[in-house]
Amino acid sequence: SMADYSRHLLQFAHTAKHSAAKVEVFCFGTRLTRITGALAHRSPDQALAEATKVVWDWEGGTRIGASLDAFVRDWGRRGLCRGGVVVICSDGLDRGDPDVLATAMERLSRLCHRLVWMNPHKGDNRDFRPSTLGMMVAAEHIDLMLSGHDLSSLEELATLLPKLS
Repeated sequence: SMADYSRHLLQFAHTAKHSAAKVEVFCFGTRLTRITGALAHRSPDQALAEATKVVWDWEGGTRIGASLDAFVRDWGRRGLCRGGVVVICSDGLDRGDPDVLATAMERLSRLCHRLVWMNPHKGDNRDFRPSTLGMMVAAEHIDLMLSGHDLSSLEELATLLPKLS
């Protein structure tokens, strides 16, 4: 469901990785995959090609709760996101257990300084209300909801990130 947005989001992540010292990038579908190393290539096209090699579950469904639980357990407790800004890019369509998502979001929101969720279904709608179960469960833990549906929304994120930390 995120296929139409993945390339722009990965290009943004690639640029962020090369613009700031402490940027880590993960993808999730049915599992969590760290792609920071793949994005280390200077060439955006080569970096994206490397990222697609390490993420084996592109367009294979989404288990957001299980993926975020793995992130908190394996990376968050190590201090990776303590005091940092965590940005999740997802439409909230989740095939997993909503209770797992709720618990993972609650834990993640306690670990990080700010939790930003980019949902392309928000678009330019200022009155956006989550309609997927995953988004409804996650909403109470989100500090800022952005759209991520076009380049101007990514520019908005780039402008806001320094102010959020």
